[in-house]
Amino acid sequence: MRDPEELRWALVGRLAGGGFLRTPSWREAVAAVPRHEFLRGGFFEQVAGSAPTAWRPVMPEDDRWLERCYADDSLVTQIAGTVVPGDLRGEIMRAPTSSSTMPGLVVRMLEDLLVEDGHHVLEIGTGTGYSTALMCHRLGDDLVTSVEVDGDVSGRAGASLGACGYMPELVVGDGLAGHKDRAPYDRVIATCGVLTVPGTWIDQTSPGGIVLATVCGWLYSSELARLTVHGDGTASGRFLGGQISFMLARPHLPPPLGLLPDLMDGEERPAVLGPDELAMDWTARFVAQLAAPHAQQISMTNDGRTERVFIDVGSGAWATLWRVGEHWMVRQGGPARIWDEVEERVGRWRADGAPDVERFEIRVTPDEQVITWPSR
Repeated sequence: MRDPEELRWALVGRLAGGGFLRTPSWREAVAAVPRHEFLRGGFFEQVAGSAPTAWRPVMPEDDRWLERCYADDSLVTQIAGTVVPGDLRGEIMRAPTSSSTMPGLVVRMLEDLLVEDGHHVLEIGTGTGYSTALMCHRLGDDLVTSVEVDGDVSGRAGASLGACGYMPELVVGDGLAGHKDRAPYDRVIATCGVLTVPGTWIDQTSPGGIVLATVCGWLYSSELARLTVHGDGTASGRFLGGQISFMLARPHLPPPLGLLPDLMDGEERPAVLGPDELAMDWTARFVAQLAAPHAQQISMTNDGRTERVFIDVGSGAWATLWRVGEHWMVRQGGPARIWDEVEERVGRWRADGAPDVERFEIRVTPDEQVITWPSR
């Protein structure tokens, strides 16, 4: 078995070589913090070729465990809200609910947070505690507050942090509410995705401070936003690019679809935009989410053909699309025309030259979140 310190330095070299690790202070933190200590409970690996996806545990006694801990990979640590690797002998086919984020993304975000000595940081989503430990090493325990919604996850993270000599302020609660008892903060960083940046994070950040968060949607395109907080209670900034993806904050997960409406009872027309174009273009899908922020997508078979269904459970609006030769047809129903709105927004973005997401701007006020791009 290879030496953990050797593996840590090898990870430092890979992250620095990939451009993720850019400053000496964070380089020192990655070299010092043993990631494997935050994975002592094991992790899940995907079973190759399984459909639906199956997961099996990898425990510390496995010969592959230690080196996998220092790979630049995200490692699933909880499934179905409660199941951890030590609970299982065999395989499980449920959705992951907690993970140790890939180190390259962790340090890229910490670099993008623009932390300086003396800054007080609020972390939303403690997870295994690895990123929390990196911040403790960089800033000191007293300047790090981390909120985790799952008490068991927080407890395991606290034990791992303590074993490594770190004692930050750990809070069990709804991360969307922040933690006002230790506000104001100079920096807020979220390791979960959100549909909209919560106003509480803005309120709890000092003017001139930074909020770093991944803005997502139920069509599963997401982007990392860095916002500067202003003295009037608003915040604004830009997206940093990179197609970053996180599990959604639990209160922002999509609702169950329930009983579908009658998808034959609607208005039918040729589609200008096909759903395959969204599947192939991450930014186009991100723009589509701005038009239909509460739409979910499913596939179903109808009369022997595969249809793509977009449905907003809350409003009851829906659109279903199917291919006819080289073209697509769309049928829509409910109180709004989802696909009309998607086509209009994506068409406007393309007419403006399809700017990269790094040129998009985001502004958050007490009343709304607005995302725009430069027009021609």
